[in-house]
Amino acid sequence: MVRQLYPLVSADVALFSVADDRLQVLLVRREHAPEAGLWALPGALLQPLGDADLEATARRALREKISVEVPYLAQLRTFAGASRDPRGWSLSVLHFALLPRDQVPAVVRSSVDGVRWADADAPGRRLAFDHAQQIQSARTALRQRVQDHDLPLHLMPERFTLTQLQRVCEVILSPGPEQPVRLDKGAFRRRFAKSPDIVEVPGAFEHGAQRPAQLFRVATGFQF
Repeated sequence: MVRQLYPLVSADVALFSVADDRLQVLLVRREHAPEAGLWALPGALLQPLGDADLEATARRALREKISVEVPYLAQLRTFAGASRDPRGWSLSVLHFALLPRDQVPAVVRSSVDGVRWADADAPGRRLAFDHAQQIQSARTALRQRVQDHDLPLHLMPERFTLTQLQRVCEVILSPGPEQPVRLDKGAFRRRFAKSPDIVEVPGAFEHGAQRPAQLFRVATGFQF
């Protein structure tokens, strides 16, 4: 009898985007046991002979399951225990990523028979494993980063206005639609208009009912 010396090790990814003034997280429906038919975060088991580290495992999960590549991926925390996975003692390292909605094709691929965007604050239904807790943990971490004045620029389109950036920050900071957060426009602009993380696009403006708004882009080499 071969004794199992190590637990199952996996990486899961909370991939966030913003749409319709709501923070959303991408879920996949599991095709195979365990937890077949339930919605879950994209994830994969560690392949010791192929994955250089758990970030590689997380990126492989996104690539193989939903054909998504992300510029930014951060490791958050570990979930572990004897009962979180019916296959036995396991641990999962949670990562989170940010991407504009139009850059997430979310193509169904291996071991997945459906994808959907869910409200990050109320994903609904019973999720596989401990993924509801993982989403809550990643959501809290993202809100804290923005409270600490980090800019979630990986959620922005190629060009954007300061008003659009402020609205994304407000969406992240809001506990839900019933408790919207509204930041002071003047204070926001004074803090971030000269940020080295964003660069004015010379001569580029968004035209609307109000006066033209200067367009910005993310500075080269930005890291959230």
